[in-house]
Amino acid sequence: MPPLNLLLKPASSACNLRCSYCFYADEARKRRVPNYGRMPEEVVRAVVDKSLAAAEGSVAYLFQGGEPTLAGLDFFRRFTALVEERAPRGLAVHYAVQTNGTLLDEEWCRFLAEKKVLVGLSLDGNRACHDRYRKDGEGRGTYDRVVRAARLLERAGAEFNVLTVVTSQLARHIQSVFGALCRAGFRFQQYIPCLDPLEEDRGGEAYSLTPAQYGEFLKNLFDLWYRELEQGRYWSVRYFDNLVHMVSGQPPEQCSMLGRCGMQYLIEADGSVYPCDFYGLDGYRMGNVLENTWAELDRGREALGFVEQSCRVPEECRACRWYGLCRNGCRRDREWEDGVLGKNYYCAAYADFFAYALPRLRRCAALLGG
Repeated sequence: MPPLNLLLKPASSACNLRCSYCFYADEARKRRVPNYGRMPEEVVRAVVDKSLAAAEGSVAYLFQGGEPTLAGLDFFRRFTALVEERAPRGLAVHYAVQTNGTLLDEEWCRFLAEKKVLVGLSLDGNRACHDRYRKDGEGRGTYDRVVRAARLLERAGAEFNVLTVVTSQLARHIQSVFGALCRAGFRFQQYIPCLDPLEEDRGGEAYSLTPAQYGEFLKNLFDLWYRELEQGRYWSVRYFDNLVHMVSGQPPEQCSMLGRCGMQYLIEADGSVYPCDFYGLDGYRMGNVLENTWAELDRGREALGFVEQSCRVPEECRACRWYGLCRNGCRRDREWEDGVLGKNYYCAAYADFFAYALPRLRRCAALLGG
């Protein structure tokens, strides 16, 4: 078996914020059991024992939610201690956590630095964009609390990147958003297109991002990023970094740019396993880590046809000059056509952007050394 990538929900879908656009809250509402509570010890032990036995070369544990820090710092201490106790010699172990940051304090940040946990910190650029949609349970904006968490992470020496959700509002204000992140010194940035609610027509929410808006956003962000690069200031924007690798003949590392779904495992707090965090729904359940072997879980994925479906290339894509860079994007953004996965919702945005940026992307490859 190749290296394992596990997405773990230690606090299931529980969260202390009420972000308007939260895809995971919407996903949880559409399951028979919306919230499985905190991951019990027996599930933790099954996850650790079975993953360490199955992995070859490396294993990565990515904690997410909801808000994973609601499980408590003691949960993470016990989890990492168990891994350290049982990991075979020579197996590389990696940790990451996706968090809204509002519960982080100095003790949390020291732990994250000590265990070399890569932190994905949700921050929507500037105060206006962030506080519009990322509110706590009392309806208050959370910008100041997240920036405080970033400073605590910096002081502790913890590695982190900023994850920014691209809403229609943020797309219109990308110059101020990018400027705010750069002035704050946040070198590692990732921009994620906002997802509309499941099983609803796209574009119906105030935050919904249209293909035209996303295309303009990509062009404007690229102009800002490229101008900084020309002046000797490099900011890591994950999507652009991957494109630079691709025009240099290297493979992308970002899952959504591979052209097919990878072998991931989303493990809910009760031990249920799903093929992807965008598909943590009852109909995509592959089994349970308490009951099934790793081989049985993989057979569950095969029975769903999950990876195979993602490999389909629509005829329109086969003839497209940009397919080598686009690869039809993330499965979650592909639209169903006659019962099969078709073209990406943002197809026009990508085509517009690639035509605009390709010559400079090639120059970036030279500037950054490929």
